[in-house]
Amino acid sequence: AEQASGHLQTLSPGFTHLQPAQPVVFAHQLLAHAQAVDRDIDRLVDWDRRSARSPLGAAALAGSAIALHPELAAAELGYDGPCENSIDAVGSRDHVVEFVFVTAMLGVDLSRLSEEMVLWASRQFGWVELDDAFATGSSIMPQKKNPDIAELARGRSARIIGDLTALLTLLKGLPFAYNRDLSEDKRAAFDAVDTLKTVLPALAGMVRTMQVNAEAMRRQ
Repeated sequence: AEQASGHLQTLSPGFTHLQPAQPVVFAHQLLAHAQAVDRDIDRLVDWDRRSARSPLGAAALAGSAIALHPELAAAELGYDGPCENSIDAVGSRDHVVEFVFVTAMLGVDLSRLSEEMVLWASRQFGWVELDDAFATGSSIMPQKKNPDIAELARGRSARIIGDLTALLTLLKGLPFAYNRDLSEDKRAAFDAVDTLKTVLPALAGMVRTMQVNAEAMRRQ
């Protein structure tokens, strides 16, 4: 948004309970969302550090006479080391659950930004105008400019929350060591990644190209 608009220092009515509260600069509102996304990035970095353990050498559940030095394989593959318990290595999926939680939290944060974009772009607010590439018109009401990208991004967050719920439900009744049910973890993780790969560039483009209406903000 900073590249697209010279009005980030415009005073806008900060909202609590969706009612005008204290005046703030528009940049302050945008940076609130940036702070949330920055924490999501920190969570991903932290997850990557904690999950850098290789399961190779665990075999079915009790190790293997072939893989005598799992620490060497872990080092070759770029892990920090092997898993400490072979049963846990094949039977746990909390590293996948944690990853999907982080993506779900990011999806929720993007959904909250999308909701504010829907409000800001509405005629009732009129704070921003979305670029035509990130909005659509109505087939029967030509006066409308619908914030479809924001609405679709808001909806996609529900998919990732569903992926997280599916994983937690999958794990809750399983005994330790490997169970075939665990193969479902990949669908949830891949779907979360694919969803964000669509949503993130679309929202970034929408924010980068929006035009800010400073007068509308001052009026409120």
